[in-house]
Amino acid sequence: MTTAAALRPRVLADVIPGGVIRDVALVVAVAAFTGAAAQVAVPLPFTPVPLSLQTFTVLLSAAALGPWRAGAAMGLYLVAGVAGVPWFSEQRTGFAFPSFGYIIGFVLAALIVGTLARRGADRRAGSAVVTMVIGNLAIYAVGVPYLALAIGVSLPEAIALGALPFVIGDGLKIVLAAGLLPAAWRLVDRR
Repeated sequence: MTTAAALRPRVLADVIPGGVIRDVALVVAVAAFTGAAAQVAVPLPFTPVPLSLQTFTVLLSAAALGPWRAGAAMGLYLVAGVAGVPWFSEQRTGFAFPSFGYIIGFVLAALIVGTLARRGADRRAGSAVVTMVIGNLAIYAVGVPYLALAIGVSLPEAIALGALPFVIGDGLKIVLAAGLLPAAWRLVDRR
């Protein structure tokens, strides 16, 4: 291993100086950013799951922060929202609503996407797309079964209500995030 390779940041957040103070600030900022993105929500008449910008925020920030900071940020987002901070979509709090499972899935997705990014999967658009798709599937893997239980429908019905209507939008968010990450790395590498 060369010295340059050993000093190269493992995720984008590693470029920012500050150690523990940086990490705490990033965790709190990303939790707040996710809460703000959740307020950009469009209720859909045919499903209890609103269309929002949360998945974009979760996937992009997970790649930028790495698994532990991103997992902590999504954990903070979840715990604070359950405790009463009205920053879930449509200013909801608590856990007694059908789309809460997706929020649990955010924690899982943050850990997965952050781990893959730490291994360099966010450096090229193709691998970043694959990373984001895996993260999005992790969100669905928790959110859809929770939705099925919450509203008392079968798993295929929950997929029709809580995944299929969002595939195109999530695909666009993934392409955007996957394009931003390699561009950010090019900027970092120029320094």
